[in-house]
Amino acid sequence: MTVAAEPESTPFVTDDEGVDALTIGRRIRQVRTARGMTLEELAAAVSRAPSQLSMIENGRREPKLTQLQAIARALGTTLEALLEAEPLDERSAMEIALERAMSGQTFRTLGIAPFRIGRSVPDGVLRAMLALQGEIDRLKDERSATPEEARRANLDLRRLMRTQSNYFPELEAQARAILDAVGHPGGPLTQRTASDIAAHLGFTLHYVPDLPTTTRSVADLRNGRLYLSSSLTAKGDSRTAVLQALSSRILGHAEPTSYAEFLRQRVEANYLTGALLIPGAHAVPVLQDAKKERSISIEDLRDVYSVSYETAAHRFTNLATVHLGIPVHFLKVHESGTITKAYENDDVNFPTDRLGSIEGQMCCRKWTSREVFDIPDRFNPYYQYTDTGSGTYWCTARVQNSSEGAHSVSVGVRFDDTKWFLGRDTTNRGVSKHASEVCCRRAPAELEDAWRGSSWPNVATPRTLLATLPTGAFPGIDATDVYEFLQAHAPA
Repeated sequence: MTVAAEPESTPFVTDDEGVDALTIGRRIRQVRTARGMTLEELAAAVSRAPSQLSMIENGRREPKLTQLQAIARALGTTLEALLEAEPLDERSAMEIALERAMSGQTFRTLGIAPFRIGRSVPDGVLRAMLALQGEIDRLKDERSATPEEARRANLDLRRLMRTQSNYFPELEAQARAILDAVGHPGGPLTQRTASDIAAHLGFTLHYVPDLPTTTRSVADLRNGRLYLSSSLTAKGDSRTAVLQALSSRILGHAEPTSYAEFLRQRVEANYLTGALLIPGAHAVPVLQDAKKERSISIEDLRDVYSVSYETAAHRFTNLATVHLGIPVHFLKVHESGTITKAYENDDVNFPTDRLGSIEGQMCCRKWTSREVFDIPDRFNPYYQYTDTGSGTYWCTARVQNSSEGAHSVSVGVRFDDTKWFLGRDTTNRGVSKHASEVCCRRAPAELEDAWRGSSWPNVATPRTLLATLPTGAFPGIDATDVYEFLQAHAPA
């Protein structure tokens, strides 16, 4: 028998439906065995060596288009039948899944060399190996969601934000493109424009009373429906929830594969939401004029764009350094004193853990973010100068209530930059040693001597202290609730 040499031609290129060399090879084998034809008989029919056909069937060689046409004729079928995207039989599907697993990171990390999956390998063995591989991946994901790994990921992200002065030009450009696409004239974003953005992206908005409790919104990507809680309409402003949900679609986010990626996606979505609610093209001139008049105010930014104080504060940190030349810091502090969000590029020296993370640390009692909780006037902003070991800082702060308790949100600058802000004439002063171990985290010596042996507080242990962070692609989300909700609300 004469075996033809391999022609120098272009390999067959798979399409976007996921029909790859491995799937095509298994389909050839499936059709061949159904015809009762041996590998040698098929090889002879297409003038190829059996070893060459074996490599094609095992997905180790990309078939040429001319080869596929010849194979299809020899098998009495069509090229389209070999390329169809219909599922293979269970055995072939398991073989393909295991072949792909063996070429993946999990097997390589364990040092397991790929092996040939012969027909003599029982189906039960394939199922067991696939189940073990899936469990290893699950445990790996769970380990990556420990509090320490989360803090490391958060610290890396905060360093990136500081490097870029918390300004992301690519996200600003995305916001401008979307606003231009819906014909936004500039200035504050209306609720109608938020709906226009949803329609532009192919989504209809649906307000429901039974949104899963672990979610802010749920997007049905299959049917182009975005579900939000009907209570949002009662509160009067659903723009933020709509835009946060749509931002991930605008940015093309895929299902996160690590906690670091999950955090990065959240930061990007929140940033884009802020850039849509407070468009840079309009807000930067407003802030620059306020700087010329020495009257920068977070409250004014909040009121001009009808957003929350926290959104205005976040957005100010995006624009302050790049467009106004003002380094800043931002803090969100729970009423318990715990720092829950932080950003700084003005050399303020906040307390950190051994990894360098600010979040989770106790904010100094003398800092503006803690002092504001004791101010009875919640209508007007609270201003304070605070002397520290690294200089004097001025901050403006407000208290906001939520289902998780009260939080203070504050923005601050170095003393030299205070001249640009309203509230610079405040007489409120404080002295903080927040970077020192003896500040706030240890009681004054006279109090400790008087009470250490005569007190026994019953600790209200935080429920997350002993647990790892929620696992899964979307930490904290109950997937079963989400899928049942989508199933119940999907259009007939």
